[in-house]
Amino acid sequence: MQKMKDLAPKIKDLKEKYKGDPQRLNQATMDMYKKNGANPLGGCLPMLMQIPVFFAIYRVLLNAVELQGAPWILWINDLSRMDPYYMLPILMGASMFLQQRMTPNNFTDPMQEKVMKWLPVIFTFFFVTFPSGLVLYWFVNNLFSILQQFIVNQQFKNAKDAIKAAKVEK
Repeated sequence: MQKMKDLAPKIKDLKEKYKGDPQRLNQATMDMYKKNGANPLGGCLPMLMQIPVFFAIYRVLLNAVELQGAPWILWINDLSRMDPYYMLPILMGASMFLQQRMTPNNFTDPMQEKVMKWLPVIFTFFFVTFPSGLVLYWFVNNLFSILQQFIVNQQFKNAKDAIKAAKVEK
């Protein structure tokens, strides 16, 4: 995703260059991706891999009799029922918002950018009625993603600083 963000200005230039020829634009864009080792679908794979886990947890929480009414911690008395105080959905939405702010993006469509900005709010409302265990899973996943993104952002920043320092020394 960082490579895609770095290539965004070049892609914009290509769009201006090949305004009337979408076929040549697509070819030039794909060539640029190959040349720079960028994959436009690279950020989707981790999310797609989580979908089966998400559905499995959902089914387990709804069907496992052993989990029904089993106390957990603090205000969560049943992981198979929705959060009675809506704290987990709010925390999940806030963590999703923070994760989104940290993740590099290369939106060229203003409508897509607006939808992505409102996505944490939409997910928060969806997750209000979901079982607490499922919301907890998503929240913890967001926390790990935030930590991972922080580390990746630091590595890219350090690499860019090293390149700038090397250019200054020459």
